[in-house]
Amino acid sequence: MNVQLSDHFSYGKLIKFTLPSIAMMIFSSIYGIVDGYFVSNFAGSTPFAAVNFIFPFIMIISTVGFMFGTGGTAIVAKTLGENDREKANEYFSLFTYISFGLGAVFSILAIIFIRPIATFLGASGALLENAVIYATILLIVMPFFILQLLFQSFFVTAEKPQLGFIVIVIAGISNIILDAVLVTLLPYEYKLIGAAVATAVSQLLGGGLPLIYFFSKNSSLLRLGKTKFYFKATIKALVNGSSEFMSNVSMSLVGMLFNIQLLKYAGENGVSAYGVMMYVSMVFNSAFIGYSIGTAPIIGYNFGAKNNKELKNVLRKSIVFTIIVGLAMVVFAELLNVPLSKIFVGYNKELLDLTVSGFKIFALCFLFMGFAIFGSGFFTALSDGLTSAIISFLRTMVFEVLAVLLLPLLIGIDGIWYSVVIAELMACVLSILFIIIKKKMYNY
Repeated sequence: MNVQLSDHFSYGKLIKFTLPSIAMMIFSSIYGIVDGYFVSNFAGSTPFAAVNFIFPFIMIISTVGFMFGTGGTAIVAKTLGENDREKANEYFSLFTYISFGLGAVFSILAIIFIRPIATFLGASGALLENAVIYATILLIVMPFFILQLLFQSFFVTAEKPQLGFIVIVIAGISNIILDAVLVTLLPYEYKLIGAAVATAVSQLLGGGLPLIYFFSKNSSLLRLGKTKFYFKATIKALVNGSSEFMSNVSMSLVGMLFNIQLLKYAGENGVSAYGVMMYVSMVFNSAFIGYSIGTAPIIGYNFGAKNNKELKNVLRKSIVFTIIVGLAMVVFAELLNVPLSKIFVGYNKELLDLTVSGFKIFALCFLFMGFAIFGSGFFTALSDGLTSAIISFLRTMVFEVLAVLLLPLLIGIDGIWYSVVIAELMACVLSILFIIIKKKMYNY
C-alpha cells in the first residue's frame, strides 16, 4: 500500500516514505563522485584538483534548483493540504519555469566570466586551464541540472519518490558508463573533457526525464501546465527556500575559502585531500538532505491541515533518526578512512597520508551535521524561511568562515579539518535551541 501525506507516520512508514529520497540523494552524490575517481586515477592529481577547485562555483549557480525546490515544496504541499490541487499545480508550474529561465541566464553569464573568476580564486597554469574546461562543459547543461535538483523535492510532494529515485539511477548509470568509456579510452589530454561530458549527459537526463513526465498525463499529484505569475507565491518561495539557497551558496563560498587556505598551507595536495573528504561528506550529507526532502511535504501538509499532533510525531521521530544515523556515520568513517582515501589517491603516498590524517579529524562532524540540516529543512517546511535562513547562514558563513580563518593560525593545517567539526557542533546547538524556542508558536 502506498504511503500518503495524510497518513499517521510510524517509524516504519516514515522510513518507507523517505527512503526513496534518501537513496535518490545518496545515489546522486555517488554518481557525482565518479568523475573524481576517474579523473584522479586516469588523468592525474592536477585535473583532480581542478575539478575540486571549480566545483563549488558550479554549485553556487545550481542552488536555484534547491531554492525553488525546497521553498516551492513548502507552498505546494501546504496548498495540497488545503485541498486546492489546481492552485498547487499552477504554483508547481510557475516555480519550474522560473528555475529553468534563471538557470539559462546564469549559465550564459558564468560561461563568459569563468576564466577571470577562476583566476580570482587563485588558479593559474594547468590548474586554471583544466578548471575552465571542466566548468564550461557543465555550465552548458546547467538549466537541466537545476531542474534535476528542483524535481528531487517535487517528486516527493507528488507522492512519487520512487520515480525520483529511478530517474537518478538512470542518470547515474549513464554517468558511470560514459566515464568508464570516455576517461579510460580517450587520449590523456582529453580525459578531463570526457569526464565533464559524462556528467553533463547525466544531468541532461536527470532534469529532462522528469520534465517529460510532469508535462505528460500522469498519476501523481502534480502536473506541469498553464500558469500565471503569482508574485506573492514567488516571493514566499524565495523566502522559504532562502535558507537552502544561502546554505548551498555559503557552502560553496566556504569551499572556495577552504581551497585558498589549503593552497596556502599544503599546495595542490591539500586541495586534493579536501576533495576526497568532500566526496565522502557528500554521501553522508546527502542522506540527511534526502531525509529532510522526504519529510518536508509531510510537515508542510500537516501544517496546512493544522494536524499538530502528527507534526509533533514526525519531529520526535526525526530527532531519533538523526542521532542514530549520525553516530553510525562517525563510526563508519573512522573505521574506513584509509580504504576510502585509497580509492581516490592511493597512487600518491604523501597525498594519501595527508588525506587520512585529516579524515580522522574531519569525520567527527558527521555526528552533528544532521541536526542543522533537518532543523533548517523543518522550518522551511513550516514556511518559516527566516529561522531556516538564520540556521543556514550562521552554520556556514559565520561558524565555518571564522573557524577556517582562525584555527589554522593556531594549529596549522589540522585547524582546517577541525573548523568543520566546530562549525557543525555550533550549528547543531543552534538548531536545537530554535526547535525549543519555536515550540509554542507551531504547537509541535
